[in-house]
Amino acid sequence: MTTKYIVPLRKLIHDFSLETLHLPEEPGEIDISSMEVNRPGLELAGFFDYYDNQRIQIMGKSEFAFLRQFSDEDRLHRINTYFATRPSAVVITRNLEVWPQILHAARTYQVALLRTVEPTSQFMAGLIAQLNVELAPRVTRHGVLVEVYGEGILLLGESGVGKSETAIELVKRGHRLIADDAVEIRKVSNRTLVGSSPENIRHFMELRGVGIINARRLFGIGAVKMTEKINMIVQLEQWDSSKVYDRMGMEDEYTDVLGIQIPSLTIPVKPGRNLAVIIEVAAMNSRQKRMGYNAAQELLEKLGMVEPGQESGVDWNDF
Repeated sequence: MTTKYIVPLRKLIHDFSLETLHLPEEPGEIDISSMEVNRPGLELAGFFDYYDNQRIQIMGKSEFAFLRQFSDEDRLHRINTYFATRPSAVVITRNLEVWPQILHAARTYQVALLRTVEPTSQFMAGLIAQLNVELAPRVTRHGVLVEVYGEGILLLGESGVGKSETAIELVKRGHRLIADDAVEIRKVSNRTLVGSSPENIRHFMELRGVGIINARRLFGIGAVKMTEKINMIVQLEQWDSSKVYDRMGMEDEYTDVLGIQIPSLTIPVKPGRNLAVIIEVAAMNSRQKRMGYNAAQELLEKLGMVEPGQESGVDWNDF
């Protein structure tokens, strides 16, 4: 069963500095559950076939201009018919003057009525982006999320493999920590995952033999970050001498998270390997691959093993 998430209207009022014209109850008790928003031009014209009153409704200059063309009686009827559907909230943009008929309808039908100084398109863009984050499908993974050279790297692996120690080394080298131990991953679009830390453990880390530390207080505000897009997954595992590890990097591997394929690597751990440096290199190499350059492909071309642009069928582990 799909979990349905909500965001209290109070948070949106705070984040967008909205003016409250009428609230039927405490804004913390009004739940917003739809990522979609709506401009009610069709509804004011009388068409409600695909109308969803769970969406936040946005009225701007176009809606007001449309209503002005009707007589007072007809205008009042359209406004009342619309507010009678009891939308979750109505936001007036551009700081437009709110007609008494609209304010009366909001009070009569107990609809939250808000106002913003922002232009309609800019407000809609910001609101949709916020709702996509707040209401996104999500999953929590045991791991560590760090930002390395602008790349969001999710470190996974069994307890004790060295994820937190590697993250500390990366922070010491100037990179940033987003989450340790529990990473909350949200699907903010069909191609993007964003990771963050649960608020109650944000910036805290556990180091065996040392205990709990606060990365923000130890290393400064520049060493931490609230959220980060997940660009790559690195699976850390104890070195297995019987296992053949990828030495070439020609074949791209992916891990499915919430229906999105994320590039992934498996890095074996054993004494003497500097995991922080390896992950730095992996982050830079991942970015180069996204920009169209593959070092392994170029090497095989220089060795004459493949034609330029031709995919290799060579197994480097045979050499």
